[in-house]
Amino acid sequence: MAQATTIKGGKIRVMLSDGGSPAVYAAPCGLTQRSLTLSKNLNEVTIPDCLDPDKVDWVGRDAASLSMSISGEGVLASESIEAWLDAGESIDSVDVKIEIEFPATTYTYTGKMQVESLEVGANNGERATISVSMQSDGEMVRTSAPTV
Repeated sequence: MAQATTIKGGKIRVMLSDGGSPAVYAAPCGLTQRSLTLSKNLNEVTIPDCLDPDKVDWVGRDAASLSMSISGEGVLASESIEAWLDAGESIDSVDVKIEIEFPATTYTYTGKMQVESLEVGANNGERATISVSMQSDGEMVRTSAPTV
């Protein structure tokens, strides 16, 4: 049996655009945890048994829509607070790039996301923290390329 090829957390990057044309993406400093969730909304229909109508129906499910969410948390870094505040205060969605880098292939999602929530927290005597949640605004396009 071959061992699985795994990656460390730093190989998953959430990057925000600078808003320029062409866009320059950078991963805001400070996030120590990030997660990507791909969700599928489903429509349900019951499928009857044509030969035995008294049988209990099975449920069929059809994909209705896709959505992606990103959440992350970490330390509040002065190098990135302005980027997060700008994205959180924006009435418009922001351009986002997510990279998942394996040794052979890097998977990239690009698209627009809305910052759903931005939380800054602090306990006396401890480091200030940040927590962010983003939701896709339209299609997130996935590409893959050899890792360089």
